Amino acid sequence: MLFLSGDVMTGRGIDQILPNPSDPRLFESCVRSAVDYVRLAERASGSIPRRVKFNYLWGDASDIWSMHKPDVRIINLETAITASQDADPDKDIHYRMHPANVPCLTAAGIDCCVLANNHVLDWGRKGLEDTLGALHAAGIRTAGAGRNEAEASSPAVIAMPRGRLLVYGFALASSGVPGAWGATRAVAGVNWLADPSIRSVEAVRQRIERDRRAGDLVVLSLHWGGNWGYGISPSEREFAHHLIDSAGVDLVHGHSSHHPKGIEVYRGKTVLYGCGDLLNDYEGIHGYESFRPELALMYFPVIDTCSGELAALTLVPVRTRRFQLQRASAEETAWLAAMMDRECRRLGACVVGHRNGALGVDWAGRCYRAQLVLPRRVEHS
Repeated sequence: MLFLSGDVMTGRGIDQILPNPSDPRLFESCVRSAVDYVRLAERASGSIPRRVKFNYLWGDASDIWSMHKPDVRIINLETAITASQDADPDKDIHYRMHPANVPCLTAAGIDCCVLANNHVLDWGRKGLEDTLGALHAAGIRTAGAGRNEAEASSPAVIAMPRGRLLVYGFALASSGVPGAWGATRAVAGVNWLADPSIRSVEAVRQRIERDRRAGDLVVLSLHWGGNWGYGISPSEREFAHHLIDSAGVDLVHGHSSHHPKGIEVYRGKTVLYGCGDLLNDYEGIHGYESFRPELALMYFPVIDTCSGELAALTLVPVRTRRFQLQRASAEETAWLAAMMDRECRRLGACVVGHRNGALGVDWAGRCYRAQLVLPRRVEHS
C-alpha cells in the first residue's frame, strides 16, 4: 500500500507556529508578514499555539497512517526549505520553511517529497539547493528537482516489501511553472515539461526505460493545471492514457488544484488527476468557498506488484483546523463523497463508503461490494 497526497505547504503561516520560524517578512501586495496568516486562521478557528511540537500539524493523520500502514509515503512539498533572503523578484507569493523545521516532515514518516512545482524556487536556486540538502540530510528522498538536469530527472528509488518503487516528478507549464525554472546540465531547477504532448510522453518513456528494472513499479507525479475547477481537459486525459500505454507508468499522481479532482482507473492503472491540498495556511482566507478548500483527502492505493494494476483505493477525508489535520465530520465526509462520486463517474469510476468514515473507489463493478454504506448525499455547488 502507498500513501499519496497533493500539496503540503509548510511554509509561510505554518512555518511561523513551528519551533524555528523563518523571518516572517513577505513581499505580497496585501500581506507583509507571514504572522498575519496565523492571525487570519485564529480569527476563523480560535487560538493556535506557537512553537508547537513537530507532529502537531498531522493531528489525526498520525492515527490514520497507523491504521492503514502504508509501505511508502509520498507528498508534493510545495515550499522551499531555506533561510535565504533572495526572494524571486518575479513572484508575488513566496513559500519558505526554516531548515530547522524539517523534523515536521520526518515526524510524519514521509519517504519522498516531490519538488516539481511552482513554489520550490520561490527563494531562487540557492533556496532549491538548500531544500535538497535539508531533505537528503533528513533521509527523505526527492523527485522532480535537482542541482542539475540529471538529478532533477532521476527518480526517487524506494525499496518496498517486493521490488522497488520509482517516483518521477514533472512540472508542466500549465501549473504556472516557467520554463526558466527547468534544470540544465549546469544549473539547478525542476524537471520541466512544456505541455502534455506526444513529444513529452516520449521524453518520459525514454527516461523510465533507462532506469527501470524488472519488477519495478512507476509513479509519475505531475504538477499540472490551474488551482480551481474540476474540469479535466481532453489533452490532459489523453496524456495520462499515453503515459500508461506508451511510457509504462503504473500510477499518475496529479496535483496543483487546491481541491480534489476526479479519479480514473484506465486499463487497470490509477490516474489521480488532482489530489488537492493536504495542508496549507489558507484557513480564514475568503474566496472559493464552493470548493470547500478546508477539506482534503488522504489517498491509499494498493497496487498489484506483478501487474502494476490497482487492487483497491481508499480515500480518507480530513480537514484543516488551527493548522492541524483532523478527521472530517459526517457532514464533511458526505460532501466529499458526493463531490468525488460526481467527478469520478465522469471518468468511469464511482465512490462508495465504509463504516469507518473512509471512502472507497469502485470501477467496473469490481470493488467494495460488501461495504456499500455511502454517506448521506448533500447539495453542493
